[in-house]
Amino acid sequence: MQKFFKSWYFKVLCALAVFSVAIMIRAASSGNADVFLSQTVSVISQPFLKFSSTVTGSVNDFLDRFVHSEENYLKIQELEEKLREANEKLIDYERIKRENEQFREFLQLKETNPDYDFATATVIGRDSTNRFGSFTIDKGSLDGVQAADPVITADGLVGIVWEVGLTYAHVRTILDISVEVGVYDTATRDSGIISGDISLSSLGFCKLKYLPKDSGISNGNLIVTSGIGGVFPKDYPVGTVKSISVDPSGLSLIAEIEPAADIFNVTEVLVIKSFNGQSEGFSGSKEAVLEGGEGE
Repeated sequence: MQKFFKSWYFKVLCALAVFSVAIMIRAASSGNADVFLSQTVSVISQPFLKFSSTVTGSVNDFLDRFVHSEENYLKIQELEEKLREANEKLIDYERIKRENEQFREFLQLKETNPDYDFATATVIGRDSTNRFGSFTIDKGSLDGVQAADPVITADGLVGIVWEVGLTYAHVRTILDISVEVGVYDTATRDSGIISGDISLSSLGFCKLKYLPKDSGISNGNLIVTSGIGGVFPKDYPVGTVKSISVDPSGLSLIAEIEPAADIFNVTEVLVIKSFNGQSEGFSGSKEAVLEGGEGE
């Protein structure tokens, strides 16, 4: 207690008390007690008013920022919704554009080959472990697709339907060693067999074998289907010659063929369900062709 009476806090309080008493005596003697009280209250309340004003301003700023943040959030949500709608329209546009392009190709092929009965299909899956580019399409037996149906694009032959489900089918490409296609060179008329080759498949190429040793085949020549065997329609583009070599047996020539169709990147295809000359040249079911290949 003694420390308090000796502290500077006590001295200040005493000084304020003396100052207040003096002011009160003076105000009382001059008849201005009301003025004194008013001034005193004003002086005492001034800090509180400033504090209240500061707090009020801070609250208003906070509320203003909160309101604007909510408005900005709503605007962002609105912009995101518009962006989503725009993206959906763009996707629809690209889909319609692709379908229109496919339809035009379909009409062109139909005009050129009126005997073709097509089923349009989309690639819905690829086997990443398959080096030959095999894939799955979204059409199956419910759409009239059968095993051994040729698969094409407007550019050229892609492969053959290998397995069929109700709503899907697996396709093996002409890069596959299990697929064989009878073909001929449009320039020399020399015929041979297209088949897959393990070493060439990584380049996206296939092999033309059994060409006559005296063939005049040359680089750039167009190779088309021969139609022999009745599995593939006649005169459909397969690819172009990239290089020529002699078979190890020395009895024939071998040519590397670059497919006309983009085998590894194809997304839309046509399945030929029927055509003139189909099944001519072999007996039995289509499934039997898959076991032995067209060239055998």
